[in-house]
Amino acid sequence: MYLSRVEIDTNNRRKMRDLKHLGCYHAWIEDSFLDEREKSKEKRSRKLWRIDSIDEKYYLLILSESEPNFEKLEKYGVKNSAISKNYNDFLESLKEGMRANFRIKLNTVKSHADRVKYKKRGRVMPVPLDELNSFFIERAEKNGFSVNADEFCVLKRENEIFKHYDEDNKEKSEINLASTTYEGILTITDLEKFKQALKIGIGKKKAYGFGLLSIIPIK
Repeated sequence: MYLSRVEIDTNNRRKMRDLKHLGCYHAWIEDSFLDEREKSKEKRSRKLWRIDSIDEKYYLLILSESEPNFEKLEKYGVKNSAISKNYNDFLESLKEGMRANFRIKLNTVKSHADRVKYKKRGRVMPVPLDELNSFFIERAEKNGFSVNADEFCVLKRENEIFKHYDEDNKEKSEINLASTTYEGILTITDLEKFKQALKIGIGKKKAYGFGLLSIIPIK
């Protein structure tokens, strides 16, 4: 696996006009893997990604099975800013009990049962503000790590736009996705579950920038 990063060229208005919503970023990422462009959507490998802001610069972070093409990756990025590192060696260096700084963006929604209108499944609704912390703690426990309530926080909460298009490239619908970015310190409690969470992501809407858990071990 490979962890790649490119600085987004936010000063180029022409480039930024093409990145109007999450689907545009998804298309940019898929176009950066030349060996998969001719494959059907069902046969393409899963990529996890996220947009990070560091010191007033914006970066596209991608975790993938193969290495992206740097020329394509810099299509909307700053020239010569793309980098890629082998992720497998990093995975092998992890140990249970290890603590690490983390960041993750989740699609924070959950089902609410309504026996009259929604007999088969609950209605999907955004997680209330006062439940965001407990929502994350529950997902941490299921994915091989723990977090203390006083060692993580909600960095950002917003609604992000994803647009559906038909075959003629005409807009069909617009969806608002509940987005919450968390960061803080975690402790690895189950190494195999944790590695799996790093590799396949956590939660829903992974193809559209959610679920990538990035960590920096504390030495």
